[in-house]
Amino acid sequence: MTEETATVVAELVRLGLVGSGVTPRLTPLTGGVASDIWKVETPERCFCVKRALAKLRVAADWRAPVERNAYEVAWFETAGRIVPDAVPRLLGHAPRAGLFAMSYLDPAEYRLWKAELLAGRAKPDDAAAVGDRLVRIHADTADDSGVARRFDSDAIFHAIRLEPYLEATARAHPDVAGALMELSRATARTRRCLVHGDVSPKNIQIGPKGPVFLDAECAWFGDPAFDLAFCLNHLLLKALAVPAARQALSDSFTALATTYLGGVTWEPSAAMEARTARLLPGLFLARVDGKSPVEYLTDEADKSRVRRTARALLRRPATRLADILETWHAELKA
Repeated sequence: MTEETATVVAELVRLGLVGSGVTPRLTPLTGGVASDIWKVETPERCFCVKRALAKLRVAADWRAPVERNAYEVAWFETAGRIVPDAVPRLLGHAPRAGLFAMSYLDPAEYRLWKAELLAGRAKPDDAAAVGDRLVRIHADTADDSGVARRFDSDAIFHAIRLEPYLEATARAHPDVAGALMELSRATARTRRCLVHGDVSPKNIQIGPKGPVFLDAECAWFGDPAFDLAFCLNHLLLKALAVPAARQALSDSFTALATTYLGGVTWEPSAAMEARTARLLPGLFLARVDGKSPVEYLTDEADKSRVRRTARALLRRPATRLADILETWHAELKA
């Protein structure tokens, strides 16, 4: 056992999750750039432990406060009261150590949505279920002053979302920098609902009772359009990576957007859609030229297609998500 894992085990003993004198088996789990995650096995139980990193595992110098770990725990607690099956079960939290323990979701029962999509198994019903659970969490927390106080995490959200995505991309594209910086400012000042902040297929597992959201360390009380745009963005990008599944991915985009917008109660649905449509091209461009580019787009010609589409939409913003999908389809057919 390394010094690092010994420290983790000591915290688990203190939380009562590992017996004193017991040496658990810790297996590192892959997929995260912002945290260390281990599968923990003892003779009595199996669970996960997650610890936030101060410096994220990306090529760029990207640092973030480790106290975001506490907001992730709070998001699981809040969302779990609204849609219990949408989150893993929390087992313990050590805020000073920046770690918490949660139930282990067996891959035999819980399919990683990202893996399903990249394998060409895009199912509109899965996307609709994601949209349904996400909008229920947003609607239940809308304009809730108590939730707003609990998730007053503006500085963290700026550090791990607005700056590395929109603002870093603005520096890479000076001619659309004004539009990207305004998107960052507009998102920052819109405070309506509890936002997950990282609704990506890599953080969603499709289980026996529907989708389960993971990795909520970007949790923030702010603009729900960020969550919707962030997720839809990945369906657009994967249509480029998996040509054989383009129609299914397009149908999934429509199913997610339609289901979500049908559940909007805190403002006119058209206003929410317009804000999402303005934000989406900025996030689209960020996944090739921001601090966290998607790893499955490596061909420069593919990246140019994303840039061409995103920059055109930043110059002439759409107000309907269907128009963005149509614009992207035209690019893919060109």
